Amino acid sequence: MTEPAPDSAAAAARHADRYGTKPPVRRLWVLVLLGVGVVAAGFAVAYLGFQKYGPKAVETEQLGYVVVDDSTLEMRVKVTRDNPQQAVVCFVRAMDRDGAEVGRREVLVPGSDSTSIQISTTVKSSARASAGDIYGCSDQIPGYLRPEKPA
Repeated sequence: MTEPAPDSAAAAARHADRYGTKPPVRRLWVLVLLGVGVVAAGFAVAYLGFQKYGPKAVETEQLGYVVVDDSTLEMRVKVTRDNPQQAVVCFVRAMDRDGAEVGRREVLVPGSDSTSIQISTTVKSSARASAGDIYGCSDQIPGYLRPEKPA
């Protein structure tokens, strides 16, 4: 003969008596915390990328160079500034065939009304230059390059 099937409530009670009960774990707060962390990390990466690769206050473009002789290089440079009234200093250099720097010059780019300005400069070198390069520009002008203010 077969015995009647025990009802599920009685079976669940016997199961709880034997193994104990554990309340259901709420993992919603873990998911929310993880989501906030991922969003914060995304904003941090975007901010750092914009700082490094975003638009700069001073942009330069090399327009060309001419090797005049064994110790002279003529360079043309285009400088674009966010604030055209602010003077900047640019560092241009002459390089030999191996890429070693053989001459350098600091060029003061005075403030102007135009956002972009073209300048030409001569770089003296210790050996024959085979290329010219813009090392960079800055708005931190050394004292010896600052233009004299009229008295």
